[in-house]
Amino acid sequence: MGSDGPGRKPTVSDEEILTVFVNAEDPVLMADEVAESLPIGRRAVYNRLRSLEEQGVLQSKKAGARSTVWWYPGETNTEM
Repeated sequence: MGSDGPGRKPTVSDEEILTVFVNAEDPVLMADEVAESLPIGRRAVYNRLRSLEEQGVLQSKKAGARSTVWWYPGETNTEM
């Protein structure tokens, strides 16, 4: 994995973020929900989610004027 840019190194790995999605009961999560499971703040989680989306790992969709939902398509089973 490469650098996350200038500043401090993240305290949470990409794998730890993806594990939140794999273990979640709901396959679609908001940044706040992901942040509840990790020792980094909501803004840091949001930035990491965007980075993972840019890498093609996660997908997102606007869910209202100020909300975005995220999912991990490689691990999300949306079929019943």
